[in-house]
Amino acid sequence: MSRQFFLALANLGHRVPIGIDLVLRQHADAEALLHDGTRLGQVVEETARLFRSPLGFLPMDLTLEKAGILRRFGVGEGEAADFHFTTAPSPAERAEFTRKLTGFVPTLRLAANLGALQHVATQTKLLPVGMAIGPFSLTTKLLADPITPVFLAGTGATATEEPDVALLEACLELSLAYVLRYVEVQIAAGARAIFIAEPAANQVYLSPRQLETGSDILERFVLAPNRRVAEVLATHGVDHLFHCCGEIVDPILDGFCSLHPVLLSLGSSRRLWEDAARVPRDVVLYGNLPSKQFYSDQLMPADRVTALATDLLARMQATGHPFILGTECDTLHVDGCGDTLLRKVQLLLDAPAPSASAPPPLPDKVTQ
Repeated sequence: MSRQFFLALANLGHRVPIGIDLVLRQHADAEALLHDGTRLGQVVEETARLFRSPLGFLPMDLTLEKAGILRRFGVGEGEAADFHFTTAPSPAERAEFTRKLTGFVPTLRLAANLGALQHVATQTKLLPVGMAIGPFSLTTKLLADPITPVFLAGTGATATEEPDVALLEACLELSLAYVLRYVEVQIAAGARAIFIAEPAANQVYLSPRQLETGSDILERFVLAPNRRVAEVLATHGVDHLFHCCGEIVDPILDGFCSLHPVLLSLGSSRRLWEDAARVPRDVVLYGNLPSKQFYSDQLMPADRVTALATDLLARMQATGHPFILGTECDTLHVDGCGDTLLRKVQLLLDAPAPSASAPPPLPDKVTQ
C-alpha cells in the first residue's frame, strides 16, 4: 500500500464515519458477533456498504490490549478493567513477557478481530484496516493514576528516584511490546492499514507548561514508542493511520506530524482548517464532527450536523489540504438512540459539497 490511496480518497471528496458499533448493535446477537471472526468480518463489510466506503474498519475497542497484557500476569478478562499495577514488574518479568509474545496467543476478542481482518482481506474488495490502542494510552490504562508519574518525569524525576516513574516506564515497556506484536499479527492476518488510537496523548496527561519549558515527556512517552510502531508498519508496507481525539496544544500536534502518518485523525476541539497549515501536505486530515453528541437532539440537532459538515467541507476545501470528512472518534451505539445516531451519520455523508459537481466514484481497493 501507499499513502496515494488515501490521498486519492481525499481528492475525491470521500467521507466516512468510524461507526461499526452502530451497525453491530443492530444485530440481536451483537455480543456473540464480537467473538466470531467471520461474522464480525461480515459486519465490517456491511458497515462499509452502508457508509459507501472502501475502508473496512475493525471496532475501536481500546480495552482489549489491556486484557491481553494482564492475562500473562494471571489476571482474568473479567478482572482486567479494574486492575492496575501498583509496583513495577521486574526487568526479568518484563523480559519474560516480551519473550513469550513471540508465540502470540490472542484473547477471544482479539482472535475475533484477527478473523474479521482475514475475512475482509480474502473475501471482499475492501481495504482491511486494523485497530490498536497506542502504547502511551495503553500504559495509562495499566496505572491507577497515570497523570502523577508523567508530571514527575516532566520535572526531571527519574525511575531511581521515584517509584511512580519506575512504574510508568515499566508499564510503557510492556505496552509497547504488546502493541508491536499485536500490530504484527494483524498484518499477518491481512491488515493493509492500521489505525493507532492515542486518545490519552493530550494536555491532561502532558502538561502544556512543561512542554513549553522544554520537557521531553511528549517525546519519551508518546512519540518514541509510536515511532517504533510506525517503523514496523513501514517495514511491512502497511499504512499508518494515527488518531487522537483528546484536547491538544500545537506542540503535541507538531509531534504527531513528526510521525508522518498517512492519515491524522483529530478531535472536535481542533480547528482543522487552521491545523492544515501545520500538517504536511501529504498527510490526510480526518475528522472531526462532534459525534459524541450525535445521540442527543438537544446537544446536536440534525440541522446542526449538516451545517457543521458543510462548513467544515468548505473551510477545508479553501485550505487545499487533503481531507476526509468523518467523526471525531468512534460513534458508539446508545440504547434508545440507534436511529438518531444513524440518521446523523447519514447527514454527514449527504451534506452538500462545496462544489456543485457530483463527486466521482470511489476507487476500488489498491492492488496489493
